Amino acid sequence: MLTLRSSAPFDLFDRLEQQLNQQSQTAERVPAAEVHETPETYAVLLELPGVDKAAIEVKATDRTLVISAERRSHQGPSAEGEATVKAPLLSEFRYGTWSRSFRFPQAIDRDRLQATYRDGLLRVTAPKANTVTSVTVQVED
Repeated sequence: MLTLRSSAPFDLFDRLEQQLNQQSQTAERVPAAEVHETPETYAVLLELPGVDKAAIEVKATDRTLVISAERRSHQGPSAEGEATVKAPLLSEFRYGTWSRSFRFPQAIDRDRLQATYRDGLLRVTAPKANTVTSVTVQVED
């Protein structure tokens, strides 16, 4: 049996807009990332537009890379002759601190980590550790 529901022509759009707004309020606020692997390295790329280089921190353990950063809010125009605006009329920017970790299947060489930041893109290159631990045990009588 088919049930028809009467509604105003734009009710569907209103419900869709409410759902999208709710999702954007609860969405995790971490930057987009790509992880690449070569035979020698892992490379992590993160989109960090508007983040000051000094606000980025990269740490590593044997197999884990932890990247933290903070995007600070701007208080409006600061060009010569313009008044500073305290609060924007509309803001879709995401401000605050976050931390993200990546665990690799193979150990990384923490001493040779490299991180570069250019045009809002952070690239961290983590060389794979080449150490293979081998132990020889002397057989005793």
